[in-house]
Amino acid sequence: MGSPLTVALLGGGTVGASVAQLISESADDLTARIGRELKLTGIAVRDASKPRPGVDSKLLTEDAAGLAASGTDIVIEVIGGIEPAKTLIESAIANGSSIVTANKALLAAHGAHLHKLAEEAGVDLYYEAAVAGAIPLLRPLRESLAGDKVTKILGIVNGTTNFILSKMYNDGADYSVVLKEAQDLGYAEADPTADVEGFDSAAKAAILSGLAFHTNVTADDVYREGMTKVTADDIAAAKSLGYVIKLLAIAELTEDDKGVIVRVHPAMIPLTHPLASVRDAFNAVFVEAEAAGQVMFYGRGAGGAPTASSVVGDVVAAARHRITGSVGPAQSIYADLEVR
Repeated sequence: MGSPLTVALLGGGTVGASVAQLISESADDLTARIGRELKLTGIAVRDASKPRPGVDSKLLTEDAAGLAASGTDIVIEVIGGIEPAKTLIESAIANGSSIVTANKALLAAHGAHLHKLAEEAGVDLYYEAAVAGAIPLLRPLRESLAGDKVTKILGIVNGTTNFILSKMYNDGADYSVVLKEAQDLGYAEADPTADVEGFDSAAKAAILSGLAFHTNVTADDVYREGMTKVTADDIAAAKSLGYVIKLLAIAELTEDDKGVIVRVHPAMIPLTHPLASVRDAFNAVFVEAEAAGQVMFYGRGAGGAPTASSVVGDVVAAARHRITGSVGPAQSIYADLEVR
């Protein structure tokens, strides 16, 4: 069967620990699917002395730079943020490693740069887990719909805001009350700005629109309005008219097909629309294409285990390419549409 394929994991938080556990628990199945064993060589963390149940402590290291540059077959990055993730990934690519990342902020800001580096080095760059957690979404956009013309994407891509708006709709409660409940339940961070002000959704919208419209779109290109000003009265008014309010990420071609508009903001959705029934912390994305028509993707958009599922799926794809000496599809930005 050949020697094992080596894997380095950067990040040992909730997602990182889930990835390590999934690789360990599914070792036999992964070996059968790939054709070679996956060997986890190290897990880079900030504090190697911190207990991490279910994770082999002998794999823990605080030397992220050394692990990234070690030349493993695949490097998984689940640290998040721009730095040091960007530098670590650049180093890993320079040392011949294929990359699997869940880092939406980094891809929305520097995706084109990283794709260029990966293409020049002849390695994979996969990031299914960067948008909508466990939902298979990016690969269908990049591959399954590659023969079609996508005209519009609209979706609920942030579980925290959807949980808050769902509770406001069901309970008639004010934003501040529901936010506190979301924080107590672990759905919202102590500082919820990235979620409730739409930054998280904007990064995901940039990634989705880049894949759908073959154009480089960054988070700075996305019009962004959060949901903190939505009141219980707004929710009640929408309800009386047969609508529900959701924070939507929307990307669409302009009527002349020469531009793309990408935006995030609260929107009223009729109760008859499929997105209206997406509640709590679930995500859903609606894709409209000329030939395929309307397609909807639905599932859990966050959490350790769901996100790990997408990460390990990408690892399997990259590992298979490693064995055959091939790589997956490169970034497609040939259209170079104007972002309006």
